[in-house]
Parts: sequence; structure tokens; C-alpha cells
Amino acid sequence: MTITTSIIPNKLQFAKKAESEHALHFEAICIFVATGFFMDDDTYWRDLVCLAPGHKHELDTQGYLIKSTPTFKWHYTPRDITFETALEEYVNLLSKITKEQVGDSQVILPLSGGLDSRSQALTLKNLPNKVQAFSYAFQGGYPEHKLAKQIAMDCNFDFEAFIIPKGYLWKVIDDLADINGCYSEFTHPRQMAVLEQLKQMTGVFSLGHWGDVLFDSGVPEGTQDSGVIPFLLKKMIKPKGLELAETLWQHWNLDGDFKTYLIHRIEKGLNKIKITDLSAKVRAYKTSQWAYRWTTTNLAVFEAAHPITMPFYDDRMCEFICTVPEAYLADRRLQIAHLKQDKALSNITWQENKPFNLNNYQYNRSPYNIPYRVLNKLKRVGQDLIGKPYIQRNWELQFIGDANEKHLTHYLFDAHFNQWIPEFIIKEVYQDFKQGDVVGSSHAVSMLLTLSLWYQQNFKNS
Repeated sequence: MTITTSIIPNKLQFAKKAESEHALHFEAICIFVATGFFMDDDTYWRDLVCLAPGHKHELDTQGYLIKSTPTFKWHYTPRDITFETALEEYVNLLSKITKEQVGDSQVILPLSGGLDSRSQALTLKNLPNKVQAFSYAFQGGYPEHKLAKQIAMDCNFDFEAFIIPKGYLWKVIDDLADINGCYSEFTHPRQMAVLEQLKQMTGVFSLGHWGDVLFDSGVPEGTQDSGVIPFLLKKMIKPKGLELAETLWQHWNLDGDFKTYLIHRIEKGLNKIKITDLSAKVRAYKTSQWAYRWTTTNLAVFEAAHPITMPFYDDRMCEFICTVPEAYLADRRLQIAHLKQDKALSNITWQENKPFNLNNYQYNRSPYNIPYRVLNKLKRVGQDLIGKPYIQRNWELQFIGDANEKHLTHYLFDAHFNQWIPEFIIKEVYQDFKQGDVVGSSHAVSMLLTLSLWYQQNFKNS
């Protein structure tokens, strides 16, 4: 059997690894704990691999991987073209890919206040397909759905808004563990809260994932070779996740130390990408690593409702990126220029730079943004004073409060799970979450929750 994976696959596929013992891959699990995703072809098991992107994989009849051959290699071959030509090519390509992917189907479009889904909205606005747009906001958080509604209205799409409620996770956590295989922590895919409502819609999803990485610099301007590893570590590692990974590394008596091992793995991955331009090289690395092993993982939640289409995941988009001068990709220039072709869309607040829009976001700096920042801070303080804290992250709705604590501790301090991850390690992490660095520790708590569900799935009867 032959399986050919795309440059950015939209689902994870696994194969058995011959001549490897069926044992836990502790080093890989430590990386998962520190970063929130598995690297390369790692899985929980030493004899199970995740099929690499951009390869042709040959498997035997028993599902064992025989050979993998690359079908694509990331490169940076910029063409001598003007920005206007690059923009025209990008707009035409996005339209062509979208049109081919959705065909004659009704389109279900998740909208945010960012640029990727807004770019899709502008593209779909010019196609004949009926579009059902939707968005969500956290209960007690920033009303992101209001920006999405403005975008939908400008494009004449149907629109539905959802509020992500407190504690929804505990009703769906077993289903989510089945859907994503516990290859991602559970507080990221907020669409899980409204999965049943999404199932009632008609059509195919058009998802805008990874456009923000493809159409921006891979590293900040001026980054030197020596700064690439520190930059990637800062992007990949969650500080308290690193602490927990180091604790587990020691508990499992693994050779050497965790951080050295992680740096070696990053260096090994970077060395495989034969690109001299640092920005293009790091973009390619990020795409081949956490686009596939992090972003792709929870696409399965959408697919549990309807088929998915993904214009920025398309091979042609990746190949196009390799030929565009870095100066044109930096600072989202192509996406912004595209959106400025529609005056109404470009005037809607860009959530990342609120309250500014695509025409004046350069003023999102002192002193121009001070009035907004002061008012926003007063609003958050006011909500705290009346006992309704401002919610910025999904875990705040799922981990904070007595009812949530009861569910959370049920999984963390499960006697069966604690045979694998000792109670004293979990207590230390949880106490830091309760009484110390709540934001920093939330990732470590979430990873422990994920490991608990995975352990129950795989060692129920042991």
C-alpha cells in the first residue's frame, strides 16, 4: 500500500515501525508536555510513527512502514517580480484553490477578527456559493463575534454567533479524546463546545488555518544565525511546560537532560531544510513541524461535523510561497493589500491591533493606543470587582471555579493515572496553578489532563 502525504496534511496518519519494541516513547512525551505537540514522526509509542508530510510512504499489508521517499523539499527561489504581480498571483491563486475545493457546495465559514478568514470571506464574496458564516466568543470575554458579524454582513453571508460557555469541556472531553487521539491538549479546540450546532449546518467547511504563518516573516528582521534556536525555543516552549518536562525526564531516568535533547532535535530538523535565508528557512521548519503536528491535530473536530477544505494548506499555496520574495511576505503585506481592495472589509477592526483597522493599524503604539488601553484596563478591573472576571483564554472557562475544579482534580488525581505520573508531581504543578503563576501553570495542568485521558484510553484494563 502507498500513502502520499501532502506538503501540509490535513489529517494525521500513522504506521507501525518494524523492529521497534512496543514501549512508551518517554522522550517524545516530554517534548509534547513542553510544547503541546509531538515533533517529526513521534508518537506516544516507539513502534508507531506519524507519516511525515510531503512524502510517499510504502506500507506492507500489516501496516508496517517499509520506506518513505520525499515528494517535496522546501526551498527559497524568489522570482524577480513586482509586488503588484505577486499580489495579483496570490489573489488569483487563492480564488482558484477555493473555487476548486468548495465546488458547488454550500460553504461553512468560521470567521474571526483576523486576516486569514477575512481573506477567505473576500474570496467567497466573489463566488456564487451560498455561505453560512459563524463565530464564537468566550463567555465574559472580548466579543470577537461582533467583528465577524460585520465581515459577514459586508459579504452578504448568513451568520450565527456562539458563546463558549463555562465548563463545557467536561461534557465532551471523552469525545474529544477520541477525535484527536490526545495528540493535542483539550482547551484549544473551542469549536468542540458547539460541535452539535455545527453538525446542523449544511455544506463543507472552508478553514483558514496557517495563512498567518505562510504570509509573514519566519523570524524578526535582523535575526542572526545564532538567534534562530533561542527564537524557536521561545515560540515552542511553554515555561511551566518545560519545568514539567524536565521533572518527568528525571523521574523516568532518561539520559542527559531534556533541554539539550530538545535543542538537538530542533537543530536536526533545521539542518534538513537546505535554505540559506533565515526567514524562509524558519517558516518552512514551523510549517513542517507544528502546522502538521499541532494545527492539523484538531482539524478532526471540524471533520467530525462536515468535510473540510483548506486553501492555505493546498500544495500550490506552499509552492507559491517558495517563489515569493521575503520582502513581499513580511508583515502580512500581500494579505493586507488584498483586503484593502474592499474598502468596507479593510475598515473593520483588525482584532490583533484593536481598535485599529487595516488602514491605520500602524498607530497601534504609544501614544496613539493609550486611550484604548486605559479604557480596556478599566473595563477588565471593573469586571473583576463585580465578580465577573474578563475571560481571555479557554482554560479560564474550563479550569477556574469550584465546579471546574471538581472535574479537573478527578482526572489529575485519578489513582490509576497516578501509577504513571506520581501524585507528588501533579500536586506541585496544581498548587502552582492554584496559588502561584496561574497563567504560566495552565499549560502544564492542561498537559497533565491530556495525559490522564490518554492513559485511561490505553491502559483501562491494566
